[in-house]
Amino acid sequence: MTEHKKVESSNGVTHYWIGRNENKNAACIVFTHGVTANHIMFEKQIEFFSKDYTVITWDVPLHGISRPYKNFSFENTAKELKLILKVEQIAKVVLVGMSLGGYPSQEFALRYLEMVLGFVALDTTPYGLRYYSKFDRWCVRQVEPLAKWFPEKTLRKSMAKAVSKSQYSYDTMVKMLEPMSKAEIVQQMGIAYAGFLKENRDANFNFPVLILLGEYDKTGKVAQYSKAWAKKEGYPLHIIKNASHFSNGDNPDSVNGEISEFVEGL
Repeated sequence: MTEHKKVESSNGVTHYWIGRNENKNAACIVFTHGVTANHIMFEKQIEFFSKDYTVITWDVPLHGISRPYKNFSFENTAKELKLILKVEQIAKVVLVGMSLGGYPSQEFALRYLEMVLGFVALDTTPYGLRYYSKFDRWCVRQVEPLAKWFPEKTLRKSMAKAVSKSQYSYDTMVKMLEPMSKAEIVQQMGIAYAGFLKENRDANFNFPVLILLGEYDKTGKVAQYSKAWAKKEGYPLHIIKNASHFSNGDNPDSVNGEISEFVEGL
Protein backbone atom coordinates (compact mmCIF):
# COMPACT_ATOMS: atom_id res chain seq x y z
CA MET A 1 0.00 0.00 0.00
CA THR A 2 1.49 3.34 -1.02
CA GLU A 3 1.02 6.67 0.74
CA HIS A 4 0.47 9.84 -1.28
CA LYS A 5 2.68 12.69 -0.03
CA LYS A 6 4.17 15.91 -1.35
CA VAL A 7 7.07 18.31 -0.96
CA GLU A 8 7.10 22.01 -1.76
CA SER A 9 9.80 24.31 -3.07
CA SER A 10 9.82 27.82 -4.48
CA ASN A 11 9.06 26.34 -7.91
CA GLY A 12 5.97 24.35 -6.98
CA VAL A 13 4.57 21.24 -5.30
CA THR A 14 5.93 17.80 -6.21
CA HIS A 15 3.72 14.80 -5.46
CA TYR A 16 5.04 11.34 -4.70
CA TRP A 17 3.87 7.94 -3.51
CA ILE A 18 5.86 5.79 -1.10
CA GLY A 19 5.39 2.21 0.00
CA ARG A 20 7.66 1.49 2.95
CA ASN A 21 8.87 -2.03 3.57
CA GLU A 22 8.72 -3.19 7.18
CA ASN A 23 12.34 -4.27 6.89
CA LYS A 24 14.33 -1.12 7.65
CA ASN A 25 17.30 -2.55 5.75
CA ALA A 26 15.29 -3.04 2.55
CA ALA A 27 16.64 -1.14 -0.45
CA CYS A 28 14.67 1.81 -1.82
CA ILE A 29 13.83 1.89 -5.53
CA VAL A 30 12.81 5.19 -7.14
CA PHE A 31 10.86 4.90 -10.40
CA THR A 32 10.86 7.97 -12.68
CA HIS A 33 8.39 8.14 -15.60
CA GLY A 34 8.73 9.57 -19.09
CA VAL A 35 7.49 12.80 -20.69
CA THR A 36 3.70 13.40 -20.70
CA ALA A 37 3.30 10.42 -18.34
CA ASN A 38 2.93 10.17 -14.57
CA HIS A 39 3.47 7.77 -11.67
CA ILE A 40 0.85 5.23 -12.80
CA MET A 41 3.27 4.20 -15.54
CA PHE A 42 4.80 1.94 -12.88
CA GLU A 43 1.73 0.34 -11.33
CA LYS A 44 2.90 -3.12 -12.48
CA GLN A 45 6.23 -2.49 -10.78
CA ILE A 46 4.64 -1.28 -7.53
CA GLU A 47 2.63 -4.49 -7.29
CA PHE A 48 5.78 -6.56 -7.67
CA PHE A 49 8.47 -4.69 -5.74
CA SER A 50 6.52 -3.41 -2.74
CA LYS A 51 6.72 -6.86 -1.15
CA ASP A 52 10.48 -6.71 -0.70
CA TYR A 53 11.55 -3.09 -1.11
CA THR A 54 10.67 0.45 -0.18
CA VAL A 55 9.28 1.90 -3.41
CA ILE A 56 8.88 5.52 -4.48
CA THR A 57 7.06 6.75 -7.57
CA TRP A 58 6.44 10.40 -8.27
CA ASP A 59 4.88 12.83 -10.68
CA VAL A 60 7.96 14.57 -12.01
CA PRO A 61 7.64 18.38 -11.84
CA LEU A 62 5.43 19.73 -14.66
CA HIS A 63 3.78 16.30 -14.98
CA GLY A 64 0.74 14.57 -13.51
CA ILE A 65 -0.52 16.53 -10.53
CA SER A 66 2.89 18.15 -9.95
CA ARG A 67 1.60 21.10 -11.95
CA PRO A 68 1.94 24.00 -12.28
CA TYR A 69 5.71 24.14 -11.86
CA LYS A 70 8.03 27.07 -12.56
CA ASN A 71 11.57 26.86 -13.89
CA PHE A 72 11.49 23.23 -15.00
CA SER A 73 14.95 21.74 -15.40
CA PHE A 74 16.54 18.39 -14.71
CA GLU A 75 18.65 20.13 -12.09
CA ASN A 76 15.48 21.18 -10.28
CA THR A 77 13.89 17.74 -10.63
CA ALA A 78 17.01 16.26 -9.03
CA LYS A 79 16.73 18.75 -6.18
CA GLU A 80 13.05 17.87 -5.65
CA LEU A 81 13.94 14.18 -5.48
CA LYS A 82 16.71 14.96 -3.01
CA LEU A 83 14.13 16.79 -0.88
CA ILE A 84 11.78 13.80 -1.00
CA LEU A 85 14.55 11.49 0.17
CA LYS A 86 15.52 13.91 2.93
CA VAL A 87 11.93 14.03 4.20
CA GLU A 88 11.74 10.22 4.11
CA GLN A 89 15.20 9.87 5.70
CA ILE A 90 16.45 7.63 2.90
CA ALA A 91 20.20 7.75 2.37
CA LYS A 92 20.68 5.50 -0.68
CA VAL A 93 18.51 4.50 -3.64
CA VAL A 94 18.34 2.43 -6.78
CA LEU A 95 17.16 4.61 -9.67
CA VAL A 96 14.91 3.33 -12.46
CA GLY A 97 14.37 5.91 -15.20
CA MET A 98 11.99 5.25 -18.09
CA SER A 99 12.48 7.20 -21.35
CA LEU A 100 12.78 10.90 -20.46
CA GLY A 101 12.78 9.77 -16.82
CA GLY A 102 16.32 8.62 -17.42
CA TYR A 103 17.47 12.25 -17.51
CA PRO A 104 16.32 13.32 -14.02
CA SER A 105 17.79 10.03 -12.81
CA GLN A 106 21.18 10.70 -14.40
CA GLU A 107 21.12 14.33 -13.24
CA PHE A 108 20.43 13.15 -9.69
CA ALA A 109 23.28 10.65 -9.94
CA LEU A 110 25.72 13.30 -11.11
CA ARG A 111 24.79 15.66 -8.28
CA TYR A 112 24.35 13.15 -5.46
CA LEU A 113 26.60 10.29 -6.46
CA GLU A 114 27.03 9.06 -2.90
CA MET A 115 23.29 8.36 -2.67
CA VAL A 116 23.04 6.05 -5.69
CA LEU A 117 23.44 2.28 -5.43
CA GLY A 118 22.66 1.59 -9.08
CA PHE A 119 20.70 2.75 -12.13
CA VAL A 120 18.35 0.89 -14.46
CA ALA A 121 18.09 2.74 -17.78
CA LEU A 122 14.69 1.67 -19.10
CA ASP A 123 14.11 2.53 -22.77
CA THR A 124 16.08 5.73 -22.27
CA THR A 125 19.25 7.33 -23.60
CA PRO A 126 22.53 8.47 -22.07
CA TYR A 127 23.86 11.74 -20.85
CA GLY A 128 26.94 12.45 -22.96
CA LEU A 129 27.74 14.94 -25.71
CA ARG A 130 29.38 12.44 -28.06
CA TYR A 131 26.20 10.43 -28.64
CA TYR A 132 24.16 13.21 -30.27
CA SER A 133 25.06 14.69 -33.64
CA LYS A 134 24.07 18.17 -34.80
CA PHE A 135 21.29 16.57 -36.82
CA ASP A 136 20.09 14.64 -33.75
CA ARG A 137 19.92 17.86 -31.76
CA TRP A 138 18.04 19.57 -34.60
CA CYS A 139 15.51 16.71 -34.63
CA VAL A 140 14.92 17.10 -30.89
CA ARG A 141 14.10 20.78 -31.43
CA GLN A 142 11.39 19.79 -33.94
CA VAL A 143 9.40 17.68 -31.48
CA GLU A 144 7.32 20.55 -30.14
CA PRO A 145 6.53 22.32 -33.45
CA LEU A 146 5.64 19.00 -35.10
CA ALA A 147 3.34 18.03 -32.25
CA LYS A 148 1.45 21.32 -32.66
CA TRP A 149 0.40 20.32 -36.19
CA PHE A 150 -1.41 17.17 -35.09
CA PRO A 151 -5.15 17.35 -34.39
CA GLU A 152 -5.63 16.71 -30.69
CA LYS A 153 -7.34 13.32 -31.00
CA THR A 154 -4.75 12.11 -33.51
CA LEU A 155 -1.89 13.32 -31.32
CA ARG A 156 -3.11 11.39 -28.29
CA LYS A 157 -3.75 8.17 -30.22
CA SER A 158 -0.49 8.35 -32.15
CA MET A 159 1.54 8.96 -28.99
CA ALA A 160 -0.07 6.00 -27.21
CA LYS A 161 0.29 3.73 -30.23
CA ALA A 162 3.92 4.69 -30.82
CA VAL A 163 5.11 3.58 -27.38
CA SER A 164 3.01 0.45 -26.85
CA LYS A 165 2.73 -3.11 -28.09
CA SER A 166 0.11 -4.33 -25.59
CA GLN A 167 -3.43 -3.10 -25.05
CA TYR A 168 -2.54 -2.43 -21.42
CA SER A 169 0.29 -0.03 -22.32
CA TYR A 170 -1.86 1.71 -24.93
CA ASP A 171 -4.74 2.18 -22.51
CA THR A 172 -2.42 3.35 -19.72
CA MET A 173 -0.78 5.93 -21.96
CA VAL A 174 -4.18 7.24 -23.08
CA LYS A 175 -5.23 7.43 -19.42
CA MET A 176 -2.10 9.42 -18.48
CA LEU A 177 -2.66 11.88 -21.32
CA GLU A 178 -6.37 12.32 -20.60
CA PRO A 179 -6.20 15.00 -17.86
CA MET A 180 -4.08 17.31 -20.02
CA SER A 181 -5.03 19.65 -22.83
CA LYS A 182 -3.20 19.46 -26.14
CA ALA A 183 -1.38 22.67 -25.23
CA GLU A 184 -0.13 21.13 -21.99
CA ILE A 185 1.03 17.97 -23.75
CA VAL A 186 2.95 20.00 -26.33
CA GLN A 187 4.38 22.26 -23.62
CA GLN A 188 5.70 19.30 -21.64
CA MET A 189 7.37 17.84 -24.72
CA GLY A 190 8.93 21.16 -25.69
CA ILE A 191 10.24 22.12 -22.26
CA ALA A 192 11.52 18.65 -21.40
CA TYR A 193 13.43 18.08 -24.63
CA ALA A 194 14.77 21.64 -24.67
CA GLY A 195 15.97 21.00 -21.13
CA PHE A 196 17.86 17.93 -22.24
CA LEU A 197 19.67 19.84 -24.98
CA LYS A 198 20.67 22.50 -22.46
CA GLU A 199 21.69 20.26 -19.57
CA ASN A 200 23.15 17.22 -21.32
CA ARG A 201 26.82 16.70 -20.55
CA ASP A 202 29.37 13.93 -20.27
CA ALA A 203 28.86 11.61 -17.33
CA ASN A 204 30.85 8.89 -15.61
CA PHE A 205 29.16 6.70 -13.03
CA ASN A 206 30.98 4.51 -10.51
CA PHE A 207 27.93 2.38 -9.70
CA PRO A 208 26.36 -0.50 -11.66
CA VAL A 209 24.13 0.40 -14.61
CA LEU A 210 21.74 -1.91 -16.47
CA ILE A 211 20.23 -0.91 -19.81
CA LEU A 212 16.85 -2.41 -20.72
CA LEU A 213 15.43 -1.98 -24.22
CA GLY A 214 12.12 -3.09 -25.67
CA GLU A 215 12.55 -5.44 -28.63
CA TYR A 216 10.27 -3.25 -30.76
CA ASP A 217 11.25 0.15 -29.38
CA LYS A 218 11.11 2.47 -32.41
CA THR A 219 10.90 5.73 -30.48
CA GLY A 220 13.38 8.17 -31.99
CA LYS A 221 16.86 6.64 -31.90
CA VAL A 222 16.54 5.11 -28.43
CA ALA A 223 17.69 1.69 -29.63
CA GLN A 224 20.72 3.13 -31.43
CA TYR A 225 21.75 5.30 -28.48
CA SER A 226 21.28 2.45 -26.01
CA LYS A 227 23.53 0.15 -28.01
CA ALA A 228 26.19 2.86 -28.37
CA TRP A 229 25.98 3.55 -24.63
CA ALA A 230 26.39 -0.11 -23.74
CA LYS A 231 29.33 -0.48 -26.11
CA LYS A 232 31.17 2.61 -24.88
CA GLU A 233 30.70 2.06 -21.15
CA GLY A 234 30.54 -1.73 -21.06
CA TYR A 235 27.12 -1.70 -19.42
CA PRO A 236 24.97 -4.81 -19.88
CA LEU A 237 22.15 -4.30 -22.40
CA HIS A 238 19.21 -6.69 -22.11
CA ILE A 239 16.41 -6.83 -24.68
CA ILE A 240 12.83 -7.09 -23.40
CA LYS A 241 10.94 -9.44 -25.70
CA ASN A 242 7.47 -8.60 -27.05
CA ALA A 243 7.80 -5.01 -25.86
CA SER A 244 7.91 -1.56 -27.41
CA HIS A 245 9.06 1.70 -25.79
CA PHE A 246 6.74 1.28 -22.79
CA SER A 247 8.39 -2.07 -22.08
CA ASN A 248 7.55 -2.18 -18.37
CA GLY A 249 3.87 -2.12 -19.36
CA ASP A 250 4.17 -4.39 -22.39
CA ASN A 251 6.16 -7.10 -20.61
CA PRO A 252 6.18 -6.33 -16.88
CA ASP A 253 7.19 -9.85 -15.87
CA SER A 254 10.41 -9.63 -17.86
CA VAL A 255 11.22 -6.08 -16.76
CA ASN A 256 10.46 -6.85 -13.12
CA GLY A 257 12.65 -9.94 -13.27
CA GLU A 258 15.54 -7.97 -14.76
CA ILE A 259 15.28 -5.18 -12.19
CA SER A 260 14.92 -7.67 -9.33
CA GLU A 261 18.04 -9.59 -10.37
CA PHE A 262 19.95 -6.32 -10.76
CA VAL A 263 18.97 -5.01 -7.31
CA GLU A 264 19.70 -8.33 -5.62
CA GLY A 265 23.18 -8.28 -7.16
CA LEU A 266 24.11 -4.86 -5.80
